[in-house]
Parts: sequence; C-alpha cells; structure tokens
Amino acid sequence: MLRLTELRLPLGHEPELLRAAILARLGIADDELLGVTVFRRGHDARKPRAIMWVYTLDLALRDEPGVLARHAGDANLRPAPDTRYKFVAHAPEGAPRPVVIGTGPCGLLAALVLAQMGFRPIILERGKLVRERTKDTWGLWRRGVLVPESNVQFGEGGAGTFSDGKLYSQIKDPRHYGRKVLTEFVKAGAPEEILYVSRPHIGTFRLVSMVESIREEIERLGGEYRFGCKVTGLRLGPGRQVEGVVLESGEEIATRSVVLAIGHSARDSFVMLRDAGVHLEAKPFSIGVRIEHPQGMIDRLRWGPNAGNPLLGAADYKLVHHARNGRSVYSFCMCPGGTVVAATSEPGRVVTNGMSQYSRAERNANAGIVVGISPADYPDDVLAGVEFQRRLESAAFLAGGGDYRAPGQLVGDFLAGRPSTTLGDVLPSYKPGVTPTDLSLCLPDFAVAAMREALLAFDRQMPGFARPDAVMTGVETRTSSPIRIRRGWDFQSLNTPGLFPAGEGAGYAGGILSAGVDGIRVAEALALLATGQEVPREMSRGVEASETTYG
Repeated sequence: MLRLTELRLPLGHEPELLRAAILARLGIADDELLGVTVFRRGHDARKPRAIMWVYTLDLALRDEPGVLARHAGDANLRPAPDTRYKFVAHAPEGAPRPVVIGTGPCGLLAALVLAQMGFRPIILERGKLVRERTKDTWGLWRRGVLVPESNVQFGEGGAGTFSDGKLYSQIKDPRHYGRKVLTEFVKAGAPEEILYVSRPHIGTFRLVSMVESIREEIERLGGEYRFGCKVTGLRLGPGRQVEGVVLESGEEIATRSVVLAIGHSARDSFVMLRDAGVHLEAKPFSIGVRIEHPQGMIDRLRWGPNAGNPLLGAADYKLVHHARNGRSVYSFCMCPGGTVVAATSEPGRVVTNGMSQYSRAERNANAGIVVGISPADYPDDVLAGVEFQRRLESAAFLAGGGDYRAPGQLVGDFLAGRPSTTLGDVLPSYKPGVTPTDLSLCLPDFAVAAMREALLAFDRQMPGFARPDAVMTGVETRTSSPIRIRRGWDFQSLNTPGLFPAGEGAGYAGGILSAGVDGIRVAEALALLATGQEVPREMSRGVEASETTYG
C-alpha cells in the first residue's frame, strides 16, 4: 500500500475524476490501480473563488516497488504507515481490577482499552448517566435550575458531550492512537466520514448515543460502571503506593491502579489531591468571553462566492493576536452554526461555553475570545488559579442578574468602554438569557485591554468581525485545567505510585481527541506495569497537548 498526498481537485468534481487524477499523477494504466482509500480529505480555501479539495490517499497498486522507484524523488508518494491498533498486553487470569475515575473522553477510552485487554475496570462517575444528565443540563438552560453534580461539566461523557464534538488536535501522534479513537467512535455510531475528513466533528446529539454505546461495550467486556460515586480520598500504603479509593459514602474500593480522568472542573477533587500530598503544579490557562456573529457573515468572509455550498458546510475561523501589554488573545473552541451554553458547575457562578449539533445549522457562529494567563497572575497557592476562575464567575453571576443569566455586551460598546443597554440584529443564543451590561465588571483590566486591541486586529483580518452589534457573552473560564498533576515517563504520579493522572483535568489534553489519545496511553502504561513489563520511555513523549483544540 502506498500513500499519495497533496492531490488537488476542484470543489464538486465528479467521482470518477479522482481515479483519473491518480492514474495521470502516477503515469500508470487503469488496471494497475487495484484499490483507493481516502485517508484524509480537506480543502484549500486561500483563494475563495477557486476552493480545492486536497486528498491524502492510500493506494493498492499492482507494482508498488516499480511505481516507488519511478517516483523516487517525490516526497508526496511513500509507503503507507500501518495505522492498525495493537494491544500491548492482556490481563492474566485473576488480575486485579483497575479503577477509572471519570467518564469523559479520556476515561472512556482508558476504560475501553483496559476492558479490551481483559482487565475488567471499575468506572466511577460522580454524575449521572448521560440521558439523565442531559435532562438536568437542559433544566439549567431552560429554567435556571443548577444540579451541581449533573451539568455540562459533570456526568457521563464529560464536558465534551456538550460541545461541537470536534475530533481534531494539534498533538503529535506517531503511534496513530487518534486513529484508534476515531475507529471506536465509528463503531459506537459516529458517521464514518470522521475517519477521513480533515476537521471532523460529531455534535452533541450524536455524542450522547455514542457514549451509551461505548458504555455497553465496556460492560459487555466485564467492566463495571458506578454512577453517583464521588471519590473523596485515596488510601495510600508504604511508599505512598495507592491501595484504594474512598467514596463520599464512606465505602472503600481496593485497587493498586487508579486512572485519574476527572476533567478540568473537578475543583473539590483538586483539593482532595493536594491534601493527600499528590504532586500538583499550577499551570497556564485562558479566560475571556464568547462572541457571536451571523453564520452567514462568517461563511461569506471565508468562502466568498462559495458561501452556502453544502460541500463546505458552515465556515469556521482561527485567529491569534499578540497584544502590546504582552498578552496573547486567540479564538477558542469555535462553533460554526452553534449556540452559547451555560456551563457552570457551581451555584452562584456563570460560565459560558460553545456547542453545535452535527448539522451546524443554527443562525450564529460563536467562539471564545480568550486571553492567556499564567501562574504569575495567581502566585499564592497551587490552587490559586481555581480561585481566580471563581472570582470571575461570581462577578459574572452578579452582572447577569443573579439568576444564571449571563452578562453580555455589544462589541461596539465594549470597544467604546460603555455599558450596553440594548441588543442589535445579532441575537444572543445563550440560555437562560443575556443581560446587557459592562463586561469589564467581570474581567481583569489587562484582559479587557488586550481583547479590545485584538478585536480591531481581527477585524483587519476578517472585515466585519468587530461589527458593532456582534454580541459578547461572559465569562469563559474553563478553557483548560488550572493545574497539572505531574507524572513521570511511566505515566504514574511523580510521588504516588499507582495513580495515573490523565486527560484534561491532569493537564495532559486539550479536547476530545487528545483526551481520548491520552486515555489510551495511560491504559497501555497501566497494563504493561500490571503484567510485569516496562513502559517504553518513548511512549511518554509529546504528552502535553495544546488547550486550543478543545470543543
């Protein structure tokens, strides 16, 4: 099998043109091409009037060595890598059962791979099953009623369930773990196109049924789910070796291997870990707001005369600006044709996030416009970043009216430094509702200054981005975890053997795909150690992912 990259064809080409282009590109006869698999298909929109499909193809040829020899200097034609997943171990008879804490993408993939290797994991989730959780989440959106253990952040599926369902990442993946994640998602009901489109997404409704399907498969393989089980302590033995976990009910579950996939909002769990002496470090994250524009405007800016073409769908964007005050401002978790959602998990606080369905057919585009901050901004304690987030979220709750409505401001008013009193043509999508006000009431001065400068810079890149009636809704604070639970090359906590920090909450992922990949890595390390093998040091390379992929 050979891999051919950078094969370009016009948007909307006839299917047979693909085969003809391959034959012409390689200079071979039709009977020499035995099979074609589209590994990746993206588009090049740098010239909106002439958007091109860009293909990466795996080809079965009658004479692969001969074709390679004739194209020896062609960097776009090489042997195709083997992307099939290979299990590193299998549980021996009577192997101790590991515990997986959390059922977000990281916990799900860790539990699934452990179950596939025969380890029969016990999965603990503080929240509810995904459909019950969905009802509670809609209760906040529609009625302003928050259930602290069942919301956008907590419950089966994790925070990624209520997002755009993006399945692309910036991580390095030489072992093709991402392919394993996507393959399992397709088995669970995701559209097969996620295996080959360059920027795949699923959407919330499909994610709900997929999460249920993965749970059923884990249980079929001997795994055990326990919902409504919050872990409130660790039982440690000699050398700080994990010997069990303690639940809020007082029950203890004995185990020597714990995958800690708790997500970025498990603030009480961070306190528990600190008090237990687990090595924690403060890490950078970002804070800001959600901005909404008409999706049609974004389509026209990105696609030009091809706006509205169903082959392209709703357009997205990615923007970055380095402000004069030294802060970086960037778009985050951009949701084409989506909605801004209430994402708090604590009473008396307002948090925003973005969500899209698979169709991406809502009237507005939304994205986070966020400013990078670092531990230098909250230097007092390893958990000071949590308190920094809370202060902003509490201020947003008060500015919104004290009933989970969010504070909002028109871009024109934000740039002019005056409170908003009315809305314009761009209607905010956030539920329970938006209160026009002054967002500077709930953001640091340095963030306001950097965002004002960035909005004007973004407008130069995308004319109309700073349109006066675009709506900004605050606050976005849960971009990534404010801590990192540092681990060694064997994926265990630096000072607590048997504890495997994983995913976004531990500071090692930044989105659904990278979290799933990290779950697989951790599951493999656990399985190798449990079967008396060594963890190859190269497995731990490139484990820290960019937060900018989340959503």
